[in-house]
Amino acid sequence: MQGPNQTFVTEFILLGFSLNPRTIPLLFSAFLIIYLLIILGNGLIFILICLDSRLHTPMYFFIGVLSMLDLGYTTTTVPQMLAHLASQKKTISYSNCVAQMYIFLVLGVTESWLFAIMSIDRYVAICHPLRYKVIMSPCLCGVMAIFCGLCGVTAALVYTIFAMRLPYCGPNKINHFFCEVPAVLKLACADTSVNDHVDFILGFSVILIPLSLILVIYINIFTSILKIRSAQGRLKAFSTCASHITVVTMFCVPAMVMYMKPGSKASPEEDKKLALFYNVISAFLNPVIYSLRNKDVKRAFLKVTGCGRPPE
Repeated sequence: MQGPNQTFVTEFILLGFSLNPRTIPLLFSAFLIIYLLIILGNGLIFILICLDSRLHTPMYFFIGVLSMLDLGYTTTTVPQMLAHLASQKKTISYSNCVAQMYIFLVLGVTESWLFAIMSIDRYVAICHPLRYKVIMSPCLCGVMAIFCGLCGVTAALVYTIFAMRLPYCGPNKINHFFCEVPAVLKLACADTSVNDHVDFILGFSVILIPLSLILVIYINIFTSILKIRSAQGRLKAFSTCASHITVVTMFCVPAMVMYMKPGSKASPEEDKKLALFYNVISAFLNPVIYSLRNKDVKRAFLKVTGCGRPPE
């Protein structure tokens, strides 16, 4: 129970990365370039999907949603990180910290479930190609996307409420580059064991369940692919799955390590690297993975820009 003279923090200090002052300009430049490329890559994919009617398919609908989530996900954290690298002031108000935590979790959980939905789309496309357009109707795709968003809103609300119900009476230095739940909980002036249990249970529901669903679906997909007689057909089917498997691994595995381990076993420097990977690096690589060898995206780009002849 808190005493009558107990004071609570009104702002936090984000310590960010432990760096030599000489390396800060280099780090700032690197993150700025990466963030601009994230905006360019994800924004371009979303625009191409909207403008080219041949990309108005369930698969590209979900890729477009993923691009918007990646844009929002990184914009929640990276601009503030850049501002703190460029200045001596590294504070964030209590209310802004809560808002950042909640928005980050909403987008992250939504993306986690979106990967599971995208695996269902691949299953129908490969295992039931003749019924693909009938099964994956625009209405069903919209319902699936809304389901992912509702999962994100609900889980993020529970995460945030349980984290911010605790008293924070000092110190107020968060050893992270943004207000992420595990880093903030270390400053609580109370026992966080209940939060560890809640985080594990929620982590199971928003990370392990989608991953398990993806695993089961891909076992069925690979079983179906192996039955294809044509080697070229098998290769084409495998290639359509490779991009999705890659982005799922980059995002979900680091997030699972971050949110499902006990707070007492957390290492601030390791946590920052993990967060950097699934928050920034995955959003940077997703457009590359989905467009580098994708003829449909290249064709749409050439059509919209009028630059040359579309690839056959």
